[in-house]
Amino acid sequence: MNGWALDTAQDVLPAPSIEYAQLSPMLIVFAVAVAAVLVEAFAPDRFRYALQLILSVGGLVAAFTAVVALAGTRESVAVGAVTVDGPALFMQGTILVVSALSIPLIAQRTMAGVTVGAGVGAAAGGRVKSLDAFTSAASTVPGSEPERRATTAGLAQTEVFPLMLFAVGGMLLFPAADDLLTMFVALEVLSLPLYLMCGLARRRRLLSQEAALKYFLLGAFSSAFFLFGAAFLYGYAGSVDFPEIAAAIDAEAGDKTLALIGAGLVSIGLLFKIGAVPFHYWVPDVYQGAPTPITAFMAAATKIAAFGAMLRLFYVALPGLKDEWRPVLWAVAILTMVVASVVAITQTDMKRMLAYSSVAHAGFILTGVVAINRAGLSSTMFYLVAYGFSTVGAFAVVTLVRDRAGEVGEMSRWAGLGRRSPLVAGTFALFLLAFAGIPLTSGFVSKFAVFSAAASGGAVPLVIVGVLSSAIAVVFYVRVIVLMFFSEPPADNAPTVVVPNSATTFVIGLGAVATIALGIVPQPLLDLVDQAAVFLS
Repeated sequence: MNGWALDTAQDVLPAPSIEYAQLSPMLIVFAVAVAAVLVEAFAPDRFRYALQLILSVGGLVAAFTAVVALAGTRESVAVGAVTVDGPALFMQGTILVVSALSIPLIAQRTMAGVTVGAGVGAAAGGRVKSLDAFTSAASTVPGSEPERRATTAGLAQTEVFPLMLFAVGGMLLFPAADDLLTMFVALEVLSLPLYLMCGLARRRRLLSQEAALKYFLLGAFSSAFFLFGAAFLYGYAGSVDFPEIAAAIDAEAGDKTLALIGAGLVSIGLLFKIGAVPFHYWVPDVYQGAPTPITAFMAAATKIAAFGAMLRLFYVALPGLKDEWRPVLWAVAILTMVVASVVAITQTDMKRMLAYSSVAHAGFILTGVVAINRAGLSSTMFYLVAYGFSTVGAFAVVTLVRDRAGEVGEMSRWAGLGRRSPLVAGTFALFLLAFAGIPLTSGFVSKFAVFSAAASGGAVPLVIVGVLSSAIAVVFYVRVIVLMFFSEPPADNAPTVVVPNSATTFVIGLGAVATIALGIVPQPLLDLVDQAAVFLS
């Protein structure tokens, strides 16, 4: 019996040490998300919208303040499960900024009338037709203005706010995870709310629910690939910690085949999240079916988080296998850039065109990842910032073009928009030119940075394909600009441009200013990402 007795001096596991200050950005967001759930459960309907909006904005601002306060920190925390270093903090700050910019789009509500022109928002008999993405298309509320405001405020879907906060919390953890198990938990925490948010549209409900189901099913498959790959890497290295996996690969500790299979399967899970070819099939359907504010949030924040996790995986855990995984990423990047750029030309729906544009940009960003040097890391982070601002701004403009049935996605109906609403069309054209990489926009500097990094890393053929793909992409961007400014508007059933509220105007304006500023004076941000581009491990 004595042989089975515990030696209290040697066999008792020490209590884990949790560094709450270093984890504060994530803890703040998760705490606010829990508070938002309680508000959703117990707050009266008439107060719920305002409370959720205050909690969401306040929580994201507080978390961003915590990220800024941690600047310069380089430490492994939570028993080695999380790393607080330059890339992690930079990605977290970027995610919080683009998430905060998405809040006004999600918060557009009938209680504010979704301020519209008489031809779109007003109906006969003093009734107001609701036009936001989260209210039923049939909802019309009679009565006086105060009654309408009070009643329509109760119709607002406020459960989207806690869902978004939980997704943001998972996104903050994703690029900071320092082992495969923590990264998988972060992947699920960010994904599950997104699946639900994609199905919350109250207009075109079947399309939205179909998008949510497709995203869930394919996302579950990709998560299974990630988990299976983690098992292979654990079998090879005897650990799920990134530094220990890297050390085992460098020491050639076991059968390299296990490591290669594991790296490939884990990569599939991450490539699915960034929407790279051939794992992109969910992107156009989900982007089109989801409520446009959710699409804006997903297109920007999810891509930033997924690329942050991919950089940590390849640069920290798998640098010893770079001779094996770089050719694979070359092939994926080339396929992504070429296929997405060509297919985008054939699209007739605005959101599907922007979806394939997002896929193409995933390929461009992969050229920076392939560089496997500090320039590749810093240029990728710069690209993600520039892309995030432009993407949120572009989808914000899409929410403004509507008719009585809701947002107008059919591209042909955007004809002549520049004549009727030159400011809105001109702003959208600016975002499209940035996506195309035209000089004096953030897109040009971004592409130049990642292509330069890839060339310095020996990937000159990949850069050539990237430049050619960018030239192809110009075709479908310019086609939209020509349609808006040089085509005759539809003779009947022309859409109306909604007058945005002040918050939405701020989002679009900030996106436009950032797109121009990062194209003309990018050096301050380039210096910042260069300082941050050093992993702890």
